[in-house]
Amino acid sequence: MSDIFRPYEKLVEISIMGKTFLVPERNSLLRAFQFISPETIPYGRFCWNQDCQYCKVNCQLSDEDHSRPILSCKFLVSEGMAISNLAPELIGCLRTKLGAAATANASPVEEDKNPTA
Repeated sequence: MSDIFRPYEKLVEISIMGKTFLVPERNSLLRAFQFISPETIPYGRFCWNQDCQYCKVNCQLSDEDHSRPILSCKFLVSEGMAISNLAPELIGCLRTKLGAAATANASPVEEDKNPTA
């Protein structure tokens, strides 16, 4: 399965709904989710090219003071990023890895009120 990931030298720590995970650097966040749960993410309805929007999350980077919506298929993982909300498709795929956090924090991903791109 390692051939689906971009080459990496180390694992970086990220937080998903308060739970900490180690994932490969230099990979998209959606690939990081697949690293965490290889038995479910490949079976999700993800297009991997931003068309479906099923991989939308709210993310706060370690050097930012607020979270913002991003598409996990297009955003590279970075040390210390914190994911606060997941799209329903991701919650379903990551439910067993997130445990109680998956149901407790199952709120919709917020729209970006200040788009910068």
